[in-house]
Amino acid sequence: MTHKQDQQQQVRFIEVDSDQAGQRIDNFLRTALKGAPKSLIYRILRKGEIRVNKKRVKPDTRLNAGDQIRIPPVRVPERGESAPVGTGLAEHLESVVLYESDSLIIINKPAGLAVHGGSGVSLGLIEALRQIRPDSRFLELVHRLDRDTSGCIMVAKKRSMLRYLHDALRMRKVNKVYHALVVGRWPGRRNKVDAPLQRFELKSGERIVKVHPEGKPSVTEFKVLKRYQDFATLVEARPLTGRTHQIRVHTQFAGHPIAGDVKYTPDEDNRHFRQEGIKRLMLHAACLELTLPDGERLRVEAPLDDETESALSRLVEKKAE
Repeated sequence: MTHKQDQQQQVRFIEVDSDQAGQRIDNFLRTALKGAPKSLIYRILRKGEIRVNKKRVKPDTRLNAGDQIRIPPVRVPERGESAPVGTGLAEHLESVVLYESDSLIIINKPAGLAVHGGSGVSLGLIEALRQIRPDSRFLELVHRLDRDTSGCIMVAKKRSMLRYLHDALRMRKVNKVYHALVVGRWPGRRNKVDAPLQRFELKSGERIVKVHPEGKPSVTEFKVLKRYQDFATLVEARPLTGRTHQIRVHTQFAGHPIAGDVKYTPDEDNRHFRQEGIKRLMLHAACLELTLPDGERLRVEAPLDDETESALSRLVEKKAE
């Protein structure tokens, strides 16, 4: 019998620790019963099968440190379970940990790996981490990166750190620095794009973001880092707001879309870059700067993977004029 099957056939009692205090019981159960649909969680709450200190509770009940939670035997559907993590991926993820404390991990996410499963993706970064670190009681994404974007991503190991970083992101106290290889010659004087962004859904179901006067305010700062002949520029991008696809759409709006972007860059440009050995979305979360809860200032940098670094080095660097 597997550990998961054993959990499904036994009543469990869990004591709430100080890090979990303040959390709603329904959200607590979503973590405790990984893979369980929301409908199941709300049903067992409504039927009184979940007890906190031997009493029935409502979904919005807040938990206190020391509370005893009774969880009944539940059948969590097997369908949609994460695929097992291969040895190669497990070893790679451990090798790209940039920073780790008792409450936070920062990882240099490889391009092509989704941050979480779903929408046809059976295994994402967070599911892989939970598999290779089964003793970690709590692992949750602090923020997201697009599947094809590489670089720094934060994973909280404690709920208190997750809350702290969500507040810091909301108050713009986390500095995110990206590097992007864009089409053409980015003007040195173009140091900011201030253009509102709005999400749209195409008839095909594909979601796309466009600059639109009724969109949400969106600002990105840019700085030229390197020029590659007359067909590409490596730029630094600092998003001052956190909209979906913000850097990708702002570079497109400026007339210099990102190399390898199949959604926002013309096919002809992408073919050109593939011929030069650039076969991925050239957007990389290169650096994170933040203040930790104890006041320590943290700066973490993520190097490009060897294959991408090699492809860039083969491009002829044009000296700045």
